[in-house]
Amino acid sequence: MTWQLLFVQGGGGENAHDEWDSKLVESLEKALGPDYEIHYPRMPDEDDPKFAPWKATLRKEFEKLGDGALLVGHSIGATVLVHSLAEEPLARPPVGIFLISMPFIGEGGWPSDDVQPKPDLGGKLPAQCSVYLYHGDADETVPMKHAELSAKAIPQAVLRKLAGRGHQLNNDMSEVAADVLELSRQ
Repeated sequence: MTWQLLFVQGGGGENAHDEWDSKLVESLEKALGPDYEIHYPRMPDEDDPKFAPWKATLRKEFEKLGDGALLVGHSIGATVLVHSLAEEPLARPPVGIFLISMPFIGEGGWPSDDVQPKPDLGGKLPAQCSVYLYHGDADETVPMKHAELSAKAIPQAVLRKLAGRGHQLNNDMSEVAADVLELSRQ
């Protein structure tokens, strides 16, 4: 069986897709092997991400996925991914959602004119879907506090605090891959 995985890039910088998050995708591809088909779309205006156009792009990408897909988001891409799912459930729910270095939007996190805070975020996600949060304790872009706030808003999530890892997880997706592989075997 070939598993479909959608990887949603981060943003906030020119060439985030090609120069930054492509290294995360390469690490994931290497760790997962040939049984995983990774979709890695370029998001619009990556240097100035906006929720509505990113959500619209994601909705088109979701339509291309079959049953039992895996969804991975990095940084603002993770925030847009999870809030998109909370606002509008998928016809074919994913098996797993993997959120890396995700900024928390809401009280204690970052303010946003673009994304509406959802304190009950976990209750709006697909019920039978596993959710994982990954955050490096050396992340200088998004503080670890965001992961802890996200874990409270998504109480069913497994939080993985990664020692010595920065915002890009030092381009090492081994923990994410291990969880994807474990979930795929169930």
